[in-house]
Amino acid sequence: MPRVQADRLTRIGAALLRAAGASQEEADAVAVGCVNANLAGHDSHGVIAIPTYIDRIKAGHIVPGAKWTIVQESPTTTVIDGHWGFGFHVNAKAMALTIEKAKTANVAACTVFRQSHVGRLAAYPLMAMRAGMIGIAAADSGRSPKHVAPFGGREARLGTNPISIAVPSDLEAPFYLDMATSAVAAGKVALSLARGEQIPQGWIIDAEGRHTTDPSQYRKGGALLPLGGSEGYKGSGLAAMVEVLCGLLTGLGFGVEPTGRHNDGCFMAVFNVAAFRPLRDFEKEVGEFARYLKSTPPSEGSPGVFYPGEIEHIREQQRRRDGIEVEDATWEKLKALATDYKLAAELDLK
Repeated sequence: MPRVQADRLTRIGAALLRAAGASQEEADAVAVGCVNANLAGHDSHGVIAIPTYIDRIKAGHIVPGAKWTIVQESPTTTVIDGHWGFGFHVNAKAMALTIEKAKTANVAACTVFRQSHVGRLAAYPLMAMRAGMIGIAAADSGRSPKHVAPFGGREARLGTNPISIAVPSDLEAPFYLDMATSAVAAGKVALSLARGEQIPQGWIIDAEGRHTTDPSQYRKGGALLPLGGSEGYKGSGLAAMVEVLCGLLTGLGFGVEPTGRHNDGCFMAVFNVAAFRPLRDFEKEVGEFARYLKSTPPSEGSPGVFYPGEIEHIREQQRRRDGIEVEDATWEKLKALATDYKLAAELDLK
C-alpha cells in the first residue's frame, strides 16, 4: 500500500473532484473532510469514498454548485434543504449558522435534508467545540438503501445512524464521541474487502441471517448488525431514535425509495457553555475528569484507558508525521480517475 502525506492526498482528492464538476470550495471541503477522517484513523470515511462520490456526480445523485436554502427558521432553529449538494459543504454551513444562533440564543438546533454523504460526523460537533460550545450531531441516510438489521431481524431496515458529541476542554486532544449505532460502519466492511481481510465475528450476517467473517457476504444480501452484540437491542434502539430525529423530523421519511440516491438527513444542536457556567471552569473540569478516567490501573491485556477522542488524536499525530496508508484498490481507482481526467502527470500518481 502506498503511504501518502496528508497535504498531497488532499490535493489529489480536490483535483479529481474539481475535474468531476465540483467548485473549488466544494472540492476542498470534501477532500479535507475525507483526509481528516483518514488522519483520525477512520479510513472507511476517507479517500476511499472519493471515487464513489464521483460516480454519484456522474449519476446526477450529487449536484455540484447546488445552493442550499433555508426552508423555515426561528431565532433558535433552522430547517435547511441541501438541494442534493455535497454533504460536507452543506452540513458545515448548517453547523456554522447554528453556532452563530447559539452565540445569541445560547441554545440552537437545525435539521438538514436532501444532501449527499456528510462524511465523518465528528467534523460538525468539533466546529462547535472550537467555538467554546457543546455540539451534538446525528445522521441517517433518509430513504437510501439500508444497511443494518434491527435486533433479531435478518434484513436491513436501519442506517448506520451515527451520533457525535464534542465538548470544550483544556486537554491537548479534543474530548468527543463519534460512533455508529451499528456494530461497525459499512465503509469498514468495504475497507476490509478492499484490503483482502476477514472481519470480526459480530459485524455482519449473511443473506440467510448467519454470522460470518467474510466481508464479501455483505454485498450479497447480508446486513450489518446493531451495536451491542448479544445486547444489540441497545444499538437498535439508538438507531431507531436517530432515524426519528434525522429521517422523520426532517421529512425524509423511512423505508427505501427506488432510485437508491444517498440522502443524508441530519439533526444538530449547539449549547453555549457560558450560559450554564464559566467556560474556563468547565474546560478545566472536563480535563480533570478525563485525567481521572485515565488514572485507573489498566485491566489485564489493556494498554490503559483512553478518553473519548484521544485515540483519534494519537493516530492523527502519527499519520501527519508518517503519512497515510492507502489500500492498493483505492489507489488504483484514484490513478484511473486521474488518467480519465488527464491529470495523471500533474498529480504524479504512480
